[in-house]
Amino acid sequence: MNIPRLVVAGTSSGVGKTTITTGLVAAIRGRGLRVQPFKCGPDYIDPGYLALAAGLPCHNLDSWMLPAESLLEIFAHANEESGLAVVEGVMGLYDGQMAPGSAGSTAEVAKILGAPVILVIDVARMSESAAAVALGYRHLDPELNIAGVILNRVGSARHLQSAREAVEKKAGIPVLGYLSRESKVSLPERHLGLVPAAEKEQLAEYIDAIREKIEATVDVLRIVEIARANAPMAAPRNLRLFPRPRKQVCVHIAVARDEAFNFYYQMNLDLLAAWGAGIKYFSPLHDTTLPSGIGGIYIGGGFPEIHAAQLENNIEMKQALLKAADKGIPIYVECGGLMYASQGIVTFDGDRHAMVGLLPGWAEMQGKRVRMGYAEAETLRDSILSGRGKKLRGHLFHWSKMPEPGDRAAYRILTPVEQLEGLVGGPRDNILGSYFHLHFGAEPSLAKRFVESCAVWTKSSIS
Repeated sequence: MNIPRLVVAGTSSGVGKTTITTGLVAAIRGRGLRVQPFKCGPDYIDPGYLALAAGLPCHNLDSWMLPAESLLEIFAHANEESGLAVVEGVMGLYDGQMAPGSAGSTAEVAKILGAPVILVIDVARMSESAAAVALGYRHLDPELNIAGVILNRVGSARHLQSAREAVEKKAGIPVLGYLSRESKVSLPERHLGLVPAAEKEQLAEYIDAIREKIEATVDVLRIVEIARANAPMAAPRNLRLFPRPRKQVCVHIAVARDEAFNFYYQMNLDLLAAWGAGIKYFSPLHDTTLPSGIGGIYIGGGFPEIHAAQLENNIEMKQALLKAADKGIPIYVECGGLMYASQGIVTFDGDRHAMVGLLPGWAEMQGKRVRMGYAEAETLRDSILSGRGKKLRGHLFHWSKMPEPGDRAAYRILTPVEQLEGLVGGPRDNILGSYFHLHFGAEPSLAKRFVESCAVWTKSSIS
């Protein structure tokens, strides 16, 4: 596969990867190229910015959750019509699952893709020392191609010259551009990270401002040349995720998408569609009815706690969901969706807001993060998504807490700490709710089984 590609990585979190990658994607797109964006790791928020900059959905590439062959299959599928692929890294270049081998790291993804790396270095508190940083990152893994450096938070022309000359002469890596300390184009943040793109009405102005800064001080054309200079990459050998040929639409699934619910791996939706699901979006915040003719419901993560009062007051939507559940329609709710499906949410301020009540227990916001990180789990019972006894990899990241699930637990978390997680409920075990985020690309049967569950219910409801 001859796909022009590059990875934008950082020396650590907080060095400006998302800002620079977003601006770079917008600048390359502005030159008439179709740019396919990707994000390393289990992130939901950064992909929203990259998608807006590119005008295309952003896909996650996670080499811990996804086998290498599946990662390549996803990359190839998403790039069928792109002119160039830009991958934003996660944390620092070599940071992964905190185990030997840097599993899940940006470096591992770059090596699987055979992609050159552009390294972002924050030089706000250094100058010549940037060369030591660049040299260390270059030599830690000689198999990795660090093709260039972008310097962030440069203080002055003299500061730039000092850092640039040191990196280029002592580390032997070209400096492809910089952003100044005075750029003031950082993106807004919240307790889970950046504010989701779905909530920023003026986001186009942010992206335009970042693009203008990048175009003024970064050699965009040279970066495009680096991406195009790649050798062809290995094609996936074992195609496991997408049916051949793609299935015809056999059922429609309602997917919640608005300011409160927008945390989805785009590939989850693509895989559902590939197995025969037509996606119909709806808003638990603004709509009063579910889409017509649906055979399943999927409510992903987000910030229901921020919009708890409005969600509580939308009585019609809550009643519509209760009626659908009572009929046995398959409903999958994940993290923020689980909180919405619960009896209610207790906010950071201690306010109580009644939610749908599909599943027992209240979701209570905590003063600190409850769980964050990769996890391995075993399914404890049959559900609309998987059979009992299946081993799955996923990710946990939440600030709220719910009561222990007891004998209705959907999963036993095996690592990092053994515990019960999630619930299987509903009149026909037709509801699956959990904090455990799943990437359907990690296990080929997940999307297929969910579509089949929805199709079976649709057929039984008609007959």
